[in-house]
Amino acid sequence: MIRQRTAVAVLGAASLLMITGCGGGGGATAEDVDFGADAAGTLSVWGFENADDVGQARLDHAAAEVSDVEVDLDATAFDAQKFTTRIASGDVPDVVQMDRRFVTTYAAQGLILPMDDCFAEHDVTPDDYWYPFVVDDVRYEDQVWGVPQFYQPPAIIVNRAVLDEAGVANEEIDTSQPDVLLEAIAKVYQESGGVPSRLGFDPVATGQAPLWILGMGGRLTDDDGVPTLDDPANIAGIEMLQQISDAQGGFAEVKSFTDSFDTFGDQNQFVAGQVGAQVNAQWYPNVLSPYVDEIDIQAVPFLDSEGNPFSVTGGQAFVIPAGAANAAAACEWLIEVTSEDAWMAAAEARAATREADGGINTGLFTGAPGPDQAIREQYVVPSGNDDFDQVIATYYDVLDYGRSFGSSPVGQEIQNELNNAVTAALLGDKTAEEALADAQAAAMRAYDNVTGG
Repeated sequence: MIRQRTAVAVLGAASLLMITGCGGGGGATAEDVDFGADAAGTLSVWGFENADDVGQARLDHAAAEVSDVEVDLDATAFDAQKFTTRIASGDVPDVVQMDRRFVTTYAAQGLILPMDDCFAEHDVTPDDYWYPFVVDDVRYEDQVWGVPQFYQPPAIIVNRAVLDEAGVANEEIDTSQPDVLLEAIAKVYQESGGVPSRLGFDPVATGQAPLWILGMGGRLTDDDGVPTLDDPANIAGIEMLQQISDAQGGFAEVKSFTDSFDTFGDQNQFVAGQVGAQVNAQWYPNVLSPYVDEIDIQAVPFLDSEGNPFSVTGGQAFVIPAGAANAAAACEWLIEVTSEDAWMAAAEARAATREADGGINTGLFTGAPGPDQAIREQYVVPSGNDDFDQVIATYYDVLDYGRSFGSSPVGQEIQNELNNAVTAALLGDKTAEEALADAQAAAMRAYDNVTGG
């Protein structure tokens, strides 16, 4: 049984520096928890927000499997400052859903429990069930600290109508060959009075910055989670983004133009012919599917500097806070809500939704290869549009080429500082070296504060 409470979400990004010094709620530690105990009583779950057909089907499955547990679901959005405040005050939920970038932060401070014993109790081997690089997102000091869900890889959607007009083949949208890519961009790019009216390629420079840095041979952290933003290997990704931006009027003009896109609307950038190609996460074909009769799109993988398909992970995870009153029930519930059976129930619900609305089923990308492939085989059927089906297939094809952003106690801070560095470098305010050095200094201050370094 699920009892849902409605509340106003506390929104906004809290600085990681505010986390330092928060202690647990005085409840169970990892050593105290018997994950094999019977799952019963009330389970407090926070952050499972806005459950759609997929989320509700998984909740229903877990409720049926863990039937002696009553779930008290607070569906407001996770908030970092609110989380640490709740832990410090003793108001400790049993389960919290959050972005995986936060998980190692709380692991380093002892605010959440390691999940290894929970997995062992339920015969789950994380690296076998989930993609190992997805598990790497929540792995820290040889322990796994969260239960992952979702992994929606990026790829490049190409606008065939625009590329055909310019005489550009899909093979020329090749991120491993800058000269080939830049020549293709020049053929497609259009401007009026120095202002872009059509981009050859939108690299989504800030939103996808880690993809470019890691794909071009860089790294964001070392093996211990220490920030490495000033690694010289990170310069290549920024320099490539600089070349792509400069070929299209400069970063400021490109950013202003892309900000004007009707990304979720009837005049989105593919319908309006405003891009020849664009980096997009797997969820975006769902946005484009209602316009399948108005667009002509295909997809190609993002290629790393060696010419291999490349992807980066990202998504959410469930954690059990230190001090959780019902950690045993939390463990069993988390295993069930992320099980293959739960995902298949979700896929059935999504298929019913697509049948009702006439939309195209693009599949579910769960973070685990077993459910991903089972869902694809049973529910991802030909849409009647071969090119759109090729887009869906491309996202499935790149699933195995993922790489973790890196698990760090300051994962969110690294992301923020990297975006700041890329923006400063592309605007010409700093050299790439200066921007990365400043980002590294800021990330290290946060790291030392969080870890007591």
